[in-house]
Amino acid sequence: MSDPVSDRDVAAYLRRLGLDAEPPSVEGLQRLHRAHVEHVPYETMWIHLGERWDIDPANAVRRIAHDGRGGYCYHLNGAFSVLLAARGYRVTRHIGGVHGPEGPNTAALANHLVLVVSDLPTDANPGGRWYVDVGLGDALYEPMPMVPATYVQPPMTFHLAATDDGVGDWHLAHDPAGSFTGMSFREGEVGLDVFADRHAYLSTSPESGFVRVCTVQRRHATGVVILRGCVVTRWTVDGTETETIDRRADWFTFVADELQLRLDGVAPEAVDALWAAVSTSHRAWLADPAAAE
Repeated sequence: MSDPVSDRDVAAYLRRLGLDAEPPSVEGLQRLHRAHVEHVPYETMWIHLGERWDIDPANAVRRIAHDGRGGYCYHLNGAFSVLLAARGYRVTRHIGGVHGPEGPNTAALANHLVLVVSDLPTDANPGGRWYVDVGLGDALYEPMPMVPATYVQPPMTFHLAATDDGVGDWHLAHDPAGSFTGMSFREGEVGLDVFADRHAYLSTSPESGFVRVCTVQRRHATGVVILRGCVVTRWTVDGTETETIDRRADWFTFVADELQLRLDGVAPEAVDALWAAVSTSHRAWLADPAAAE
């Protein structure tokens, strides 16, 4: 993996995560993963700001490291793969498909980018391969051994299984309370070009949920905080709570402080348009929740 990023980019990336450089290790990988989901949000605000991001991982690194931004799976896992490689980890990219209650299906493949880190064996994971995913929003807090089992990462319980269903080689079943049912992924390493068409659809089509609803999500040690439009959901071991933030100043303060998403470099007129769109959508949802889904 040879994506063109500088030592300065890598150093700034680590500063965003609040970590120092260290040699590859299982513990180091866990620290990197936890810090990433805590400090770099899963977000589609860039779509609603009218920004047209590509999925070049070097560009994603620079946005995350220097601009305080996030992204969705192609950006977050793409950038994280570059950081891991720069720190000496053996990391590969894989095609995945997030699905709903209908179950795994080939049509969903390429709607998600998955990472696998190798050569880090432990007693419980002698093969040394780890499923790594900082791009699923309300899912993984830490990497998982690529060993079929049930894994608890509070408040969530996941099931990772090896599969032979004609769709993927592995399947992650999300917690029943999660935002999606599961995700299949394949063993073969791929380049990011295989995701280009799906990225174009997900980021521009009026039928895409990412285009319809502005969302920001941040995982933390005891749960997840999700902003969809003006509605905040907090899911922890104690259950779920929701609140509405429909005042402009409060909304942007929440985005910056609790979700750790900076918009410092965004043009004021784009920020104005974003708020107008979000608040209009929220009023439409209040008037007819079913129609707004």
